[in-house]
Amino acid sequence: MTDCLQAYPDGVIVSLDQMSLYFQATLTRVWAKRGQTPTLRVATQPDYVHFDGALNVRSGHEGALTVPKQSSEMTDHFLDHLQACYPDRPLLIRWDRAKWHKGQQVQNYLAQRSHLQTLHFPPGCPPLNPQEPVWERTREAVSHKHTRKDFPAWVQAFCHHLEQTCFKFNWIEKYAPPILLAV
Repeated sequence: MTDCLQAYPDGVIVSLDQMSLYFQATLTRVWAKRGQTPTLRVATQPDYVHFDGALNVRSGHEGALTVPKQSSEMTDHFLDHLQACYPDRPLLIRWDRAKWHKGQQVQNYLAQRSHLQTLHFPPGCPPLNPQEPVWERTREAVSHKHTRKDFPAWVQAFCHHLEQTCFKFNWIEKYAPPILLAV
């Protein structure tokens, strides 16, 4: 990581991850007046959508897309989106070890783009990925205990929160080598 940023000081570090959003309320205990039992929508076949998201760990800017499935093809599509967000800038992509990140299709895609470098998080370490709290905070703000009946509007509210919120974390100060702090 240090070599990449020393060679490309204008490079961008993004932390990439995927999530699925289901049109189901999370259950919790709530207070209600006696005789006024709260009701929650429960569907036998929940609607859902997948998200690819990337957090710029320096600026706190989130870039996210809804995708129909989590696959190597969709990963390539999302990497195209990231390059459009940061044109003419090298990208250091931190991501987990999902099978679609390590697939041949993605490896071929990366081999053709020398300005994209990747670095995997250690296995089983979601707390090291700053994208995880982005999902968590957005779920808390938009989808926790929701009462919406319109799934597309709910997805739009989720996307709006991701686009409009600056997700500043001290990830670089906490985990990066000291040389990166001067960059």
